[in-house]
Amino acid sequence: MAESLKGKVAVITGVGSGFAKATAELFATVDQVGLVLIDINEAALKATADVCRAAGSKVVAFVGDVTRTETFERALKETLDAFGKVDFLINYAGGALKVAPIEEMDDAINRRIIDLNLTSTIMSCRTFTPQFKQQGYGKIINVSSVCDRRSWPGWSVYSAAKAAVNAFTKCLYTDLRPHGIAVTLLVPGGSNTGFQAAAAGVTPFEWDESLAVRPEHFADMVYQTCALTRGGCVSEMLVFGLAQDISGF
Repeated sequence: MAESLKGKVAVITGVGSGFAKATAELFATVDQVGLVLIDINEAALKATADVCRAAGSKVVAFVGDVTRTETFERALKETLDAFGKVDFLINYAGGALKVAPIEEMDDAINRRIIDLNLTSTIMSCRTFTPQFKQQGYGKIINVSSVCDRRSWPGWSVYSAAKAAVNAFTKCLYTDLRPHGIAVTLLVPGGSNTGFQAAAAGVTPFEWDESLAVRPEHFADMVYQTCALTRGGCVSEMLVFGLAQDISGF
């Protein structure tokens, strides 16, 4: 059972590229969803916002650092000022930043990875939860990684941060379910997006791209999750590409 997202409002982080960009543009193109868009890259943010506006969506877009609480405080205020409600909070922003043996990962980069992936998700959910509870409805989607399910050399700190997002999200589901709020964990497989360029030590994945998972796959699955009628919740989505080998430890 699905419903149209027309008249709905979504807050999406990390929209400058990849999965989040594809999701924002799909929401705008299909149902002209009201959008609050956040990214740290001003030019990339504007490009996504322009596409969404051209598709007919009302868009509020601002540059924000998701590792800072004030970004989410502003997001909540902008959302309520522009739309008076929030239906979906989609926390895509994240990144590996550096992939290397643990002895090459200093405290500063480790903290940045944890803050970008885990702390930002916690802050976002904490900021928006009172509004969701007041409404008595809403959906939150947090993003983990195949790295929290399988192990590869050099990915230890990023994997630890994403595994923590997994645990946080599952607990949040138990907290918010009685209030009519759905919480979903999205677990993406590897995909050739801007993710690689933003992380030291990561090169584009070498595989048959016709069998790889792409941003539009994630956008489609997130759209379908948000369109699920009230009462149903996709608690976890694993979206992997056929090109990626996720066997093993």
